[in-house]
Amino acid sequence: MRCLLIEDDPSTARLINDGLARSGHDVVTCPDADSGAARAMQERWDAIVLDRLLPGSRDGLDILAQLRERADRTPVLVLSALASLDERVRGLRAGGDDYLTKPFALDELLARLEALTRRAASPDGDQLAVADLRLDLRTRKAFRDGRALVLQPREFRLLEYLVRNQGKVVTRSMLLESVWDYHFDPQTNVIDVQISRLRNKVDRDFPLALIQTVRGVGFMLKAPEDDAGRA
Repeated sequence: MRCLLIEDDPSTARLINDGLARSGHDVVTCPDADSGAARAMQERWDAIVLDRLLPGSRDGLDILAQLRERADRTPVLVLSALASLDERVRGLRAGGDDYLTKPFALDELLARLEALTRRAASPDGDQLAVADLRLDLRTRKAFRDGRALVLQPREFRLLEYLVRNQGKVVTRSMLLESVWDYHFDPQTNVIDVQISRLRNKVDRDFPLALIQTVRGVGFMLKAPEDDAGRA
């Protein structure tokens, strides 16, 4: 497994890093929220071990929330000295897949990570589908009616976000923040340009269009049967 470890305590980071490496896993360690968030957002990981309390202006749950807002479903094990029930619930509701309190046994951490990656690697966890559109999250490939769609990485992320929010209107601001990580310039036309390119690949050669424009609001990915079901 390729694992990202975001942990500011050197001794804890060394313990986890050495344990994962001895088990044959590839580990990258980041000591703070900013460097950890950058690596988490820019690269693909099989799992993330995320310390709850980190130095700087944001903590582990801020990173976790940002990941989930981007429709990133990488398994995340939250690691924390905050052991109360309320804190564990807060970590899980923020998008954590598991929550392990300090001090911990290394063998338990390894077992929990292996369980998370097994679940993520199951067929149901690897596939997203709407009508005849299918996304393979492991290979980052998309198919329409069995035909492969040639998508750039950003186009795949945009399509994945739309699929995960199928039937819901997503605004341009939501897409900017979740797919581009922009928090400014709501008047930019980058969304419209990318949606147009994505339509050309997803809808142009097929009789039914899935990507819809909601005038004055944003966009929606909607299967034709959605309307039939409401009729």
